[in-house]
Amino acid sequence: MSIKTIREYAYDAAMALLEPAGALVERTSLVPTTPFMRAEDFAWTRPLEEGWADIRREVEAVLTWRSDLPAFHEINGDATGIRNDDWKSFFLYGYGSRSADNCKRCPRTAALVERVPGMKTALFSILAPGVRVPPHRGAWRGVLRYHLGVMVPDPVLGCGIVVGGEQAHWEEGKSLVFDDTYEHHVWNDTGGTRVVLFLDVERPCRFPGSLVNQAVIAGAALTPFIRSSVQKHREWEQRFAAKYGVPLGA
Repeated sequence: MSIKTIREYAYDAAMALLEPAGALVERTSLVPTTPFMRAEDFAWTRPLEEGWADIRREVEAVLTWRSDLPAFHEINGDATGIRNDDWKSFFLYGYGSRSADNCKRCPRTAALVERVPGMKTALFSILAPGVRVPPHRGAWRGVLRYHLGVMVPDPVLGCGIVVGGEQAHWEEGKSLVFDDTYEHHVWNDTGGTRVVLFLDVERPCRFPGSLVNQAVIAGAALTPFIRSSVQKHREWEQRFAAKYGVPLGA
């Protein structure tokens, strides 16, 4: 039998305290609270889809550094239950904190995600062949999860995601919007690499849910859980810059 750490108890206590706030956010949501939502109902998805080719070119450059990229759980310390060294990440924004160097390395992608209203996190999520991410769920319904298919290997059915019992498959240049607080899992049973542009975006709500949601998201950035993740990414940035140099540009 596993024994909970103090960190895990603190996390569970925080989630229990936030339950009434989460219920308010859900009641005042201006978009459906279903597992998947229609991407076309979010105007900001269109420019991302239109910029897909530019984003892909930048991803191809990022993949030349694949062996140096951090696994997702190495940055997000609360993802240890879904750790996999072959699930790589390349952060542009993490929990509201901007990676200036990575944005310089991917200027077109950075410019596009910075136009998304309420964007809090933006990264490339890179799944190697054969990777399966086990069932898990997000903590706060006040953010929406977005995926843009950047590199999607064949066959289509060999690579996909199930959210709240509903199955979907990525398409290159196409969007998926979903609620990650539903249990979800991902698989790549193909022989190729799957890459998506992964965003967390503030859920639009009516007042007073909008105010509560903004307060919780802002407060979360100050917690030890998030500050630890931001610090881990800064340490990775320093190691990466020492090896490859700091990129030029604005």
